[in-house]
Formats: sequence, C-alpha cells, structure tokens
Amino acid sequence: MAGIPLTGGFNSDEDENCYDYGPESDSEEELTRRPKIVIMGQRRSGKTSIKKVVFQKMSPNETLFCESTSRITSESVRNSFIKFETIEFPGQIDPFDPALGPKKVFTNCGAMLYVIDAQDEVEEAMRTMITYISRAYGAYGFNKEIRFECFIHKVDGLSEETKMDTFRSIFQHVKDELDDLGAGGAKLAYHMTSIYDHSIFDAFSKVVQKLIVQLPTLEKLLDIFNQGSNVEKSFLFDMSSKIFIATDSTPVDMATYELCCDMIDVTLDISSIYGSKDGQPVFDSNSSASISLRTNQALFLRQVNKYLALVSIVRSENVEKPGLMDYNFGIFKSGVERVFRVSNRKALQKQKDRSLVMPTPPQSSDASN
Repeated sequence: MAGIPLTGGFNSDEDENCYDYGPESDSEEELTRRPKIVIMGQRRSGKTSIKKVVFQKMSPNETLFCESTSRITSESVRNSFIKFETIEFPGQIDPFDPALGPKKVFTNCGAMLYVIDAQDEVEEAMRTMITYISRAYGAYGFNKEIRFECFIHKVDGLSEETKMDTFRSIFQHVKDELDDLGAGGAKLAYHMTSIYDHSIFDAFSKVVQKLIVQLPTLEKLLDIFNQGSNVEKSFLFDMSSKIFIATDSTPVDMATYELCCDMIDVTLDISSIYGSKDGQPVFDSNSSASISLRTNQALFLRQVNKYLALVSIVRSENVEKPGLMDYNFGIFKSGVERVFRVSNRKALQKQKDRSLVMPTPPQSSDASN
C-alpha cells in the first residue's frame, strides 16, 4: 500500500503563537485560568527531582544533591507548549490547613499528583494520600473534576516481581479505603515511575494529556496521518520537556517511545552545534530530521511550530514517496493549527462575554425613591 494524499488544507497567515496552549502572561487573571498540577508526597519521596528532570533538564544523578523542599513552591512551566502551573507541597505541610486557603488551590486544580516512594515504607504514604483524596473529592468537595494521579516512584531499584506486588498492594488498599470513605468515584490513575529511565516522561505525558481538551481531535488527526502515510506510530511532542501531548490510537510501546525521545535529544544536540545563529532559536516551523535504523525502520521528525514536533516511525520499505509524507504533514499541521485556534477563540469569547455582564445595581429600600 503506497499511501494516499490527504485533503482539507487550512491556509492562514496568522502568527503561529496564536495556537500555543495555555496563556502566555503571568497576570493574575491568566494565572487563574492556567491549568494547575498540585504535587504532594512524603519527605524525600522524589517530588522535586521529578520536576527538575522533566522540566529543567537536570541529570538524574544531579538530583542527589537537591535539598528537601521546606516550603510551598509554585512554578510556571515556560519556554514550552505546555503552559501550566505546578504547586508543590512539602511532606510536613497539610495542604488542607485553612490558613493556606485550600479552596482556592483545589477549585482551579486540574490534577493532584501524589508521589509514593516504592523503596520506603508505603503504608504511611498510602494513608496520607487516601486522606488527601477523600478531602479534595469527598469531604470538602472543592472540585469533582480533579484528576488524581499516583506515582509509585523509584521503582528502578526493585525487581519485576516486587514492582507488581507493590502495585497490587497499593491499588487494592487505596480502592477499598476510598470506597469506605465515600470517595470511590474519584478518578485515580497509577503510574510506575523512575527518573533514571523514560517512565517519568511517559507518566507525566499521560497526566498532561488529561488537561488538554483537544486531545480526542489530535488523536484522530494522528490516525488519519498514519493511515495516509503508512506510518506505524506517531507522537506529537513538546520539544522542551519531551512530553508527548498526543499520540495515535495504537498502544504505546515504551521502546518506541524511548527511541523517539532519543531522536529528539540527538536532533537538539546537533542543531545546537550547527543550527544556532547569534542567539536565534535553533528550531522553527521548517525544521526537520530523519534517521535510518538497523531494524529496517526510519524515524521522521517534523516541526509543527517552535514548541511542537511530530515524530513518526515507519518501515523502510514504506518510505517510497517522501513527498507524499511531506504533503500529508502539511495538512496535519494545518489541522493542528485550526484545532487550537478555534479553542482559543472560544476561550476569548467566553472571557469577553463575562466582561460584558454588568452587575445589577441594588434597589433602594427607601419607599420615597
């Protein structure tokens, strides 16, 4: 099957930044609209290390020298397509202390991420996580749409049998306790993670994807691109963090994902040497790369905008017409632009509608008036 050209291009002269995800500025209003991820866990569970490895490109070995977080920290992810805010609570601080204003934090929270150190005693961590979930979802009821995420972390030092036993134990115990507390309807997902492999990037990708309302449309666009171009697997990557904000409907194979991440690293390293010009960005919307593999496969990277890149893997015998893939990618890129521009216009219109609603002046109690 030679593949088919796609149709339905979208031509626009608008600036590519118009469809960046999330607000750009740090105004109070836009910080309120920015998606928030609240990170919790016991002391030394690895919360700070996760953030530094994923978003600050710190080497995992360097995290050994990170100091334990002693206060609440709030950071905005910058220079990335994924513009959201992370709020980290130290293990010794109760995030539901009335003095900390928990309603403000959790009402606008998109995901609550709890980190459990799999190499430590997990019983106390489970009890704390259950308490926090029941408060956020059940007792306080700040936001029924919060996505709860459990990172069973530091699994790199465990055997496969121990990993699965730990996972099953945590899953069953937490499920039973939440049911007893009336919070069984909470949307809780589990991830086995380590900063020493790509599992932490895969887990954070799945967390971020739940905050992107355009995800189903992006997945359909990737399926159409794969079918028309004879592509085996495609990811839409955030180049800065190596988080994939969408992939096609086929299951994600960790080896394939790691291969795509390695390609991004190689491309960034080569581009930083040969592609930079007097402080100008290394990547732009015309950047691309391809790598042939010994497995009779090829990797293709095409830049969607200055933040996003499409990385695809295809068998060598299907690379018959590179022009067809380039053409189909152009249609795919136009579709992605349209998806986010439509969403941004809707968000702006809602904001304008709210600003046009004027409060009704109070009626005077004076009968003579």
